[in-house]
Amino acid sequence: MNHKNYNFAGMDAEQLPIAENKLHGGKHFAGLYAGEHVAATEFVIGATFVALGASTQDIILGLLIGNILAVLSWTFITAPIAVQTRLSLYTYLAKIAGQSMTTVYNWANALIFTVISAAMITVSSSAVRFLFGIPAQLNWYSTNLGFIAIVLAVGLVVVLVALYGFNTVADFSSICAPWLFTLFMAGALVLLPVLANNVLGVTSIHSWADLIQIGDSSIWKGVTDSGEKGIGLFEVIGFAWAANSITHVGLIDMAILRYAKKSYYGLYTSFGMLFGHYLAWIAAGIMGAGAAVLLHASVGTLDPGDVAYYALGASGFVIIIVAGWTTANANLYRAGLAAQAIFSNHSRRKTTLVVGLITMVVACFPFVFARMLPLLTYSGLLVVPVGAIVATEHFIFPRIGFTRYWAKYQGLKISRPAIITWGAALVFGFGLNALGFMSFYYLFIPTWFFSAILYTTLAYYAGATKDYAAQEAEEVAYNEAVKHYQTEKSKEELTIEKDKSIFSKVLTLISIICLILILWLAIYCFTSSPDMKVYQENKDMFNKYAFMLTLGYFATAYWALLRQKALNKRMQSVLDKKTI
Repeated sequence: MNHKNYNFAGMDAEQLPIAENKLHGGKHFAGLYAGEHVAATEFVIGATFVALGASTQDIILGLLIGNILAVLSWTFITAPIAVQTRLSLYTYLAKIAGQSMTTVYNWANALIFTVISAAMITVSSSAVRFLFGIPAQLNWYSTNLGFIAIVLAVGLVVVLVALYGFNTVADFSSICAPWLFTLFMAGALVLLPVLANNVLGVTSIHSWADLIQIGDSSIWKGVTDSGEKGIGLFEVIGFAWAANSITHVGLIDMAILRYAKKSYYGLYTSFGMLFGHYLAWIAAGIMGAGAAVLLHASVGTLDPGDVAYYALGASGFVIIIVAGWTTANANLYRAGLAAQAIFSNHSRRKTTLVVGLITMVVACFPFVFARMLPLLTYSGLLVVPVGAIVATEHFIFPRIGFTRYWAKYQGLKISRPAIITWGAALVFGFGLNALGFMSFYYLFIPTWFFSAILYTTLAYYAGATKDYAAQEAEEVAYNEAVKHYQTEKSKEELTIEKDKSIFSKVLTLISIICLILILWLAIYCFTSSPDMKVYQENKDMFNKYAFMLTLGYFATAYWALLRQKALNKRMQSVLDKKTI
């Protein structure tokens, strides 16, 4: 076979399937998902459940069920398609629906992820404002020029990290994730005595029944602040499942999971869903309620910076900044991919830079993070029909005698069945919402099935069942040529080896010890505070040493990462000399 017919070297790497030597192991995805989903949004969403009047039992059970359903969606829908194609959704969709529809869809995704990234930058900035005495920004626009300056500075860091692509985003998240989880748990522990004193009259908690009583009385009361009945178990499950529908059944995370060695790596999303969303949402609710008691205020009047500071002291500044960065980085990376798919003549870095600058401007408007819950849910409803179209063509068409990529084989710039299905599904989904047919958290489910059935029907009449043997043979030849090109190119590329030096192991050990000590200080404050006076002393000690240990953690963890990078660079230098 003549592989010279294809100019792969002239193509952007993002437009080709991921090469075998670029794939990552499970630890990589555990850190990435934990870093993204133990994030600044957790402060907002955790407090939202409190404000919506969920009950304690509904939170404990509902969040568990909903997040497990989300993990299963990633594992059995997103990951298999990503691993089998090694393409991002943006590239794969062009083969299914034509470039014109893909362009429209990519515009929608670039907008969605730009807004989500902007919200996270705003949340991070809500912590930095403390250092300059800037009041909380709770309006839809900022009333302080200093806050805008902070937003632009924080946003610049996010943009720079995202510019360097998947590996940098994953490295950043892998360092932050263990610390973020530790601090969320620590924050909940150190504020529980405050809530116990408020409900039980004592700072000690002796049983599970005490915890439930505290939850029912001061956190998840089952009623809203106005005394109305709150959301129930069904709604809690639905939101936990739907919160990331844009990335699992909407298939956006094909961009991430295309790097996975096996499709079951979708299970590693549980590090984000169970350790992140489940435990972090509960911890954030506790912290929000505790901060409200200390400030004699309603949870709804506090921004994430307030909650983090009164729960964690100086470490609260860091957790809000870092938590915002980790989520903003991943979403800005996605937005950059969508933009690069639109402007394919430009590199991903260039498009990410432009999108990043726009994101920084949007982040100057605080209303974005205040509307996170409906934003996430409706964004999912917007893209789920496209995910259904792709999943239907990928999984179902080969099983019912239809031809995968039939629109591409016909040379269509736009697939009418796909664009009609998308438009009809949006009318269907948002129409059900307008009619109040069911809880809007679950609208993505009937919308998905409606899209799958309608697309299959329309594709049948558009020629999906015709014989495309010649085109399929050409597709196979193209894929073989890609593999051959990537195999040859991999011989010139670096194979990563883990730094196993004693000093690096010591650095890693010290970083782990720092986290253990932070958690121990929180447990000590929780268990050894017989009254509020002693509690305050323990809380002050926690605030002081947790911040010092945080600095120690990042110093040693980052130092170990730099040593790994230095080893990679030396190995690349040796490889380059051999190649010459």
